[in-house]
Amino acid sequence: MDESLSHNDEADASSSHSGSRRGGWITFPFITGALVGLTLTAGGWLSNLIVFLIEEFNVKSIDAAQIANVVNGSSSFFPIIGAIVADSLFGSFSVISISSCISLLGIIVLALTATLNSLRPQPCLLGSELCQPTSTLQDAVLYTGIALASIGLGGTRYTLATMGANQFDKPKNQASFFNWYFFTLYSTTVVALTVIVYIEDNAGWRWGFGLCVLTNIIGLAVFLYGTRFYNIDKPQGSPFVGLARVAVAAFRKRKLQLSSLSKDYYDRHDGVKEGIVTGTLSTSFRFLNRAAQKIEGDIRSDGSIAKPWRLSTMQQVEDFKTIIRILPLWSTSIFLCIPLGVQSSMIVLQALSMDRHIGPHFKMPSGSVIVIVLLSTAISLTLIDRFLCPVWQKLTGRSPTPLQRIGLGHVLNVLSMALSALVESKRLKLAKANHLQPVVPMLALWLFPQLVLAGIGEAFHFPGQVALYYQEFPVSLRSTSTAMISLVIGIAFYLSTGVINLVQRVTGWLPNDINNGKLDNVYWMLVVVGVLNFGYYLVCAKLYKYQNVKGADVNYSGSADNEK
Repeated sequence: MDESLSHNDEADASSSHSGSRRGGWITFPFITGALVGLTLTAGGWLSNLIVFLIEEFNVKSIDAAQIANVVNGSSSFFPIIGAIVADSLFGSFSVISISSCISLLGIIVLALTATLNSLRPQPCLLGSELCQPTSTLQDAVLYTGIALASIGLGGTRYTLATMGANQFDKPKNQASFFNWYFFTLYSTTVVALTVIVYIEDNAGWRWGFGLCVLTNIIGLAVFLYGTRFYNIDKPQGSPFVGLARVAVAAFRKRKLQLSSLSKDYYDRHDGVKEGIVTGTLSTSFRFLNRAAQKIEGDIRSDGSIAKPWRLSTMQQVEDFKTIIRILPLWSTSIFLCIPLGVQSSMIVLQALSMDRHIGPHFKMPSGSVIVIVLLSTAISLTLIDRFLCPVWQKLTGRSPTPLQRIGLGHVLNVLSMALSALVESKRLKLAKANHLQPVVPMLALWLFPQLVLAGIGEAFHFPGQVALYYQEFPVSLRSTSTAMISLVIGIAFYLSTGVINLVQRVTGWLPNDINNGKLDNVYWMLVVVGVLNFGYYLVCAKLYKYQNVKGADVNYSGSADNEK
């Protein structure tokens, strides 16, 4: 996919052999090996959760989809907490190690619920809607396992990405690492959603979850085995405290007349940080410049800050401005991911009501349908890297920017929702023609084109967002920057749950039996939301100016147009 793996940059390649410095490509097998093991674990339990809840815990279909959305949201929300802890307190290595152990505890508990009959209710009688409810103990054990597994997943996935990128000094190698990281992530998830889910559906849940326990142990062991090669960054304390001080100091000095002289502003002169020239303050959000403006009593005789909540450094002010500038773009990604959250849960219910046979002898598990998105994304990443980016560069003279990649992802996402609506309309017509039988005589293969489009869109907008945040965020917030996309996904899954609840209350589109509903109307509603959000994105992208100009020209393969 990239020549960086076969022709390593000399500085990064040799760093791992230096007695005084670690890191470089020698760490890649250990970090990606851990990613493979932990992703197999997460994919094995999370992707088939809806089916597990319906079959083993007698949960109704829409309720199971809602629970899965909340769990997906939590699993995506926890990475931002893990990133903050990594940046502020313990560092990436410790957070990944501890989270992997928590993940292992969670999947062990889930394996016990699948193994011990006393930890799950009796199955529903065939043909009857009367099912034994779960006991308090059964609910407690089930949701404890889910919570632990979610926390463990949240503390590893994107923190691994940050730790991997931190092994390299040059943007070229960092961009190459991100590309291979996402390729490994999606490829491994494909294996989890096919092999492990197939084992769960055919050999039994105890065997599937038992395999997840094994992959978690292997992933943790591989990660720890590479300890001696890692460049382990020490946490510098919470950068969020410094950002909070900017807001407080600016507010407390809100009546202060802004000075036009640079000498009136506090600068520690502790080196030039990436993207900021020491001794200058930008003119945007000028009211925040007051936070760095010196007045009597702010500075001690040795030049240090006497009152931290009344004076900030110029660097801290610029970091705060960077966060403010990127927030509108970040918010567009939330509305971009809400349709994907709805689609990922509804697609399982659609597949359950369709003919899932591929050939005369193989029946595809309903939880594996979403694997088409991952396959499409993994293949698209390769094609984008090897063909689209070089062609784009030849035609335009520069690589596609992160904003351009994200914008194309918006368009493909809208097209996927429109195709989803058309396919669902056809499925509902067949359901009514066949007197609303549980399984509609329509192949689940009809669901594949919309998932392929969604996967291609993800290949553009997810890596584009990670690259944008990593390049544009302050250096002190690098772990947080890569976890921002996870926070987007988490919020989107929570909101998708709210969307489904709202649709259920206001309309009759989503009954428990979707053959009696109008799921196609839900998809058309998401098309309208997507179009409006794309217009909002275009406005935000037009107004945004890259803070890291060199980083903006880094493409998927890791090449930089103006690398020095």
